Amino acid sequence: MATELATFAGGCFWCMVEPFDERPGILNVVSGYTGGNTENPTYEEVCSNTTGHVEAVQITFDPEIMPYEELLSTFWQQIDPTDADGQFNDRGESYRTAIFYHNDKQKQLAEESKQNLEASGKFSKPIVTPIIPAKPFYRAEEEHQDYYKKQAFHYRLYKKGSGREYFIRENWQRNFDQAKLKEQLTPIQYNVTQENGTERPFFNEYWDNEEEGIYVDLISGDVLFSSRDKFDAGCGWPSFTKPVDPYHVEENTDTSHGMIRTEVRSKQADSHLGHVFNDGPKDKGGLRYCMNSAAMKFIPKEEMKDKGYGRYLYLFG
Repeated sequence: MATELATFAGGCFWCMVEPFDERPGILNVVSGYTGGNTENPTYEEVCSNTTGHVEAVQITFDPEIMPYEELLSTFWQQIDPTDADGQFNDRGESYRTAIFYHNDKQKQLAEESKQNLEASGKFSKPIVTPIIPAKPFYRAEEEHQDYYKKQAFHYRLYKKGSGREYFIRENWQRNFDQAKLKEQLTPIQYNVTQENGTERPFFNEYWDNEEEGIYVDLISGDVLFSSRDKFDAGCGWPSFTKPVDPYHVEENTDTSHGMIRTEVRSKQADSHLGHVFNDGPKDKGGLRYCMNSAAMKFIPKEEMKDKGYGRYLYLFG
């Protein structure tokens, strides 16, 4: 397996690990400092804005499974690329954004992604995130590694309080026209995805589907689940032990119908998919992602390449 490095600065490195961590093809995500001239700087020194360093993450990845283009897309979706003086409530040079390329191919792809973002007209102000050669990267202190896991409650408060969470939701989540969706979707598809409905157990398209392939979000087309992780839970809905890429789903507390459950939604389309429970196979992690067929589209393995999902064939290798 040939791996590569990717290095991104997106403001506070606490918030830049979670979007990349535990995704397919990503082997490691390290928080650290780079871009300056001080060797082995401390957190306090970097925050003093006297070292030239920025807070950054360095990612070890397998480009056959997780292409660099996907990493770039994820990076842009975490930041305000028009802010040259920091990110959200964090100000100063140590919180500036940057893409540090490790080879000519990464440089080319990064420049193309920046040009595409500029051409999209998403932002009225110029895109100021620089694309620069990678410099020595210094691992940050251990308390800063995997902060989103170690200090989950404080991390959530910080991400929201800093303004990052709101900015991402308002600027990077795709908006779909409700009137068009109502025309394009069947009544049950619209009810499930847009009105948090639930289809009937045992009377839905995929509950007993045994074909090999992937299940994608009906509206955004993002890959959600693989047939390799599907199992018969006896509940009458398609059930899976895990998503293919956790970046494409979000989990929220659901207190409707007098119950406390964990709802699963698609990240980009913000569609209701179903719920996740803790009664799945213990040898597979113990989770049961109980999904609505009406929120997904099945792509058979033999059609994946032709329909643009060829890079996910590794799931069946």
